[in-house]
Amino acid sequence: MFLRCFSGCFLFLVSTETMTEKDDYVYKIPDLQWRNHFSNLLFSGEWFATGLELSLLGGLTVFATCLGGWVNVSGSMPLLELATFMWIFSLLRRLYNSYLESVFFSFPQHRTQPIKEHALKSRKDLVGREPDQLERIVQHDRYTMVSQFCLDVSIYYLIPGYYPVQLESYPPMYRRVLQLVLNHYLMSFGMYWMHRALHVNPWLWRNIHSFHHWAKHPLSRTTYQDHWFDNFGNALIGHFCAQILIPLDHDFFWVSRIFRICESLEKHSGVSCWFNMAHSLQRWFPYAQMPHHHDWHHEGHKGCNYTFSSIGGIWDCVFGTRKTGRHPALAETAMDARMAANPQKTASRNSILDHPWFSLSPVVFIGVLATIKTIYQPY
Repeated sequence: MFLRCFSGCFLFLVSTETMTEKDDYVYKIPDLQWRNHFSNLLFSGEWFATGLELSLLGGLTVFATCLGGWVNVSGSMPLLELATFMWIFSLLRRLYNSYLESVFFSFPQHRTQPIKEHALKSRKDLVGREPDQLERIVQHDRYTMVSQFCLDVSIYYLIPGYYPVQLESYPPMYRRVLQLVLNHYLMSFGMYWMHRALHVNPWLWRNIHSFHHWAKHPLSRTTYQDHWFDNFGNALIGHFCAQILIPLDHDFFWVSRIFRICESLEKHSGVSCWFNMAHSLQRWFPYAQMPHHHDWHHEGHKGCNYTFSSIGGIWDCVFGTRKTGRHPALAETAMDARMAANPQKTASRNSILDHPWFSLSPVVFIGVLATIKTIYQPY
């Protein structure tokens, strides 16, 4: 059954026409259409987006191959490796998305929301979005792809060494691992405050982040389905600033990006169990979170001003935004167990940390630090 569902979800299409019966969502995979699954990194199922991605990545690959060393930046990985980097991660998103969605359909007992929540009550897609919302998501799907591609290539040429080159020798492994952990916690700190600001600032919520929260009970494919600037901001304040301030070496740069893709897809997967490989690996970290924490965040819609952390969960505990979600049996801490006994969908609004503009100050601070280091201490 699992293998059948895996192959099915590899071709899975979310559409308003296909989903007409309640049981389709709860127990079986909908009708499958090959042409609508292999899209770009947001899985929108649009041919134009697919062709655009192939053109961008294919053009970069041809450019790097034909010109060879002429286009490489000293101190950075070769441009052809960067192109390979993009191809591999594009494929990884598709494969891991298919794996997680196969788990969702094959093992409903592991879903983060009760089966009754999955009933289709109107002409919406599987995650609760209206047709007009889907059309806007597809538009931002294109903008995200172009903006992310331009950002990656621009950083390659503007900041030599950002994409680290392979070295003949490295420091001791414990130092490299410690640097990876610190890099991820810094990344999580920046993304925590970016995420929190997107919720508590009315303009940012209304015009940017609310797009992502149209998905009330998300699947893994909704991970990157945001306003294009939402994805752009996370890339800058998260990955970019962390790599500038606490740089990773070549091998751990790859490991970090692979882990982040899997972790991001998992927390939107709608299932919380040992199938979540990335989250299972990080469970020994203090106050670690699982996908049911973030799923509860999506259920709250505008009242979901909690559980903002992208990795680990310590920042939610430090800044008072931890919520446990629907799985009390899987609570990682005594705090989670107490919260599970009396779950709430709203958070206190009495803190200065939730001031619409104050919440942006940590984001600005990290951005300034990264800018200063880039100017005065280049790679």
